[in-house]
Amino acid sequence: MPLILDGTTGVTFPAGGLGNPAGAVAGLTDTQTLTNKTLTTPNIDSAQFATVTGTAPIYAARAWVNFNGTGTPAIRGSGNVSSITDNGAGDYTVNFTTAMPDANYSPAIATQRNGVNSAVWGSVKFDSTMAASNVRIATVDVTPTSTDPQGVFVAIFR
Repeated sequence: MPLILDGTTGVTFPAGGLGNPAGAVAGLTDTQTLTNKTLTTPNIDSAQFATVTGTAPIYAARAWVNFNGTGTPAIRGSGNVSSITDNGAGDYTVNFTTAMPDANYSPAIATQRNGVNSAVWGSVKFDSTMAASNVRIATVDVTPTSTDPQGVFVAIFR
């Protein structure tokens, strides 16, 4: 839940506690009242994730979607995806709510097979150019024939 300061209300941080050791808040005493101060967004790095080890940077997904690929595609869950366009059997366009800065992102695609003895693979559609506002993907079975899988899962990293 965001906290909005209107310039007339102060915020008091108690001394000690998680992330707030005594004397660590913008001054010399243990309790500080911040009035008319600008709070900035912290820089999140691997040191702030307790389960992360090593020095490699962390890159979060810029967009993700889980949708039903059969019939009319239906989004089950998503982040930064406005809609799915069904371009035909096994051919979908994932449209981003907020565009990527450019088309130099990396899509990760997985599919849910349609039956016990079936397999379906997903990839970026080879005859399509990736765009900052969307990515077109294709799904095929083992024959290889374009097919609509029960589930399509896409994550975009940039």
